[in-house]
Amino acid sequence: MHHAKLALLAAGLSLALVGCNQKPAETNTAQSGGDGASVGDGLANTASADANDPVASAMSAAPEAIAKDATIVQAQADGSMKTLREGKNGWTCMPDSPATPGPDPMCMDANAAKWAAAWIGKKDPPAGTSGVMYMLEGGTDASNTDPYAAKPTAENNWVKTGPHVMIVGSKEILAGYPSGPKPDTSAPYVMWAGTPYAHLMVPVAVTPAG
Repeated sequence: MHHAKLALLAAGLSLALVGCNQKPAETNTAQSGGDGASVGDGLANTASADANDPVASAMSAAPEAIAKDATIVQAQADGSMKTLREGKNGWTCMPDSPATPGPDPMCMDANAAKWAAAWIGKKDPPAGTSGVMYMLEGGTDASNTDPYAAKPTAENNWVKTGPHVMIVGSKEILAGYPSGPKPDTSAPYVMWAGTPYAHLMVPVAVTPAG
């Protein structure tokens, strides 16, 4: 998934989320005819991001309707967060990290940011704060069973998911979805099942902009 990305974001939450106290924007993922969801017309993510443009990269993580008004932040070499653009809709987006194996820009609402901070701090996520994260460019590989695994091993069930949406902070929404250690990542599944950080991974088909 995105361990390094979330760790960087959580480390700079006090700076990055200054403008994110508004009510998170409502999001919709319409069911497609397949196993995952579809990001439809009018909610398409931005065109493939220019690697040299961190704002475009960050915006490529979420539907355009969300990304266009989101706060854009970027991790600095010293671990701090730099705000590249102030937002107004309660969402925060980060560009791809060149330190991770694959493209992993992400956008999260304010509740998802609280969840991420709890995960990084090894604390229980706040109750009643279900949130949404978008990674429409896909995500860096991660263990499906160990929230703190840093690299693949023979036992930690390393997986890779393409473009996806994460629903975090809600135990109820996980009911009925596969929660085994070796999921089919082309269909919705539960990551980190049995831990306080269990969340729903929902693969999506991205509709090209234009």
